[in-house]
This record gives sequence, C-alpha cells and structure tokens, in this order.
Amino acid sequence: MPGKRKTANRSTISKRQLAALVEEATVDCYNESEAVCGFYTKIADHLEAPFATVVLGVDVEVARVELTRQEEIVAVCVRGKERQRIPICDLPLPSPPPAGAEWIEAYRHWAAGA
Repeated sequence: MPGKRKTANRSTISKRQLAALVEEATVDCYNESEAVCGFYTKIADHLEAPFATVVLGVDVEVARVELTRQEEIVAVCVRGKERQRIPICDLPLPSPPPAGAEWIEAYRHWAAGA
C-alpha cells in the first residue's frame, strides 16, 4: 500500500556496537571534516542501495548517498523523474533496514555528540 511502508528511526544497535563503528570510521581522523569523510566512505561502501522508504508519506527510492560540497552526507531520493537530496540524519529508514544501515546509525550517533 503506497505511503504505508514501515519506517524505523530507533537504533537497534547497542551503544557498545555503535562506539566500535564510530571508532572504525574515524580512526586516523584529525578533525570533524575527516570524520565525516570517513563515515561517508563507510556508508557508501556498505549501504545496500537502492532501497525503498517513505518520506513525508510518499514512497521514494534511495538511489545512493553523496557527500556535498558543504561536507554533508545526503541520500539521493527518487520518485519518478523527481530527485531530492535529504540529509542522512533526517532520512527515515524502512523496517527492516537495508544492509549497511548500521553505518547510518553510527553516523547519527556520532553527529549527535553521543
């Protein structure tokens, strides 16, 4: 049913696991910019895309992730010929989440300053 796909934004990963993922993504990073690049690389390498989700009640396909010039990780959402970039921290994930979504959760955890 359109617009009724379950989405989940709560972490299903323990704080210990999140900490390990954050450490892996940010090892050898000297500043925030390098850390964002580390997370982008992990997400781009591991996230199984495309996948379907719901944004503002509309079914979309997440085609890929990108790193903007402003060093923000975004999901490229597609519906028909329309494309919209959504910050990865704001992207509703489907339930069950796609393979590699743990890297999004780790990035959100790190970005929140946890």
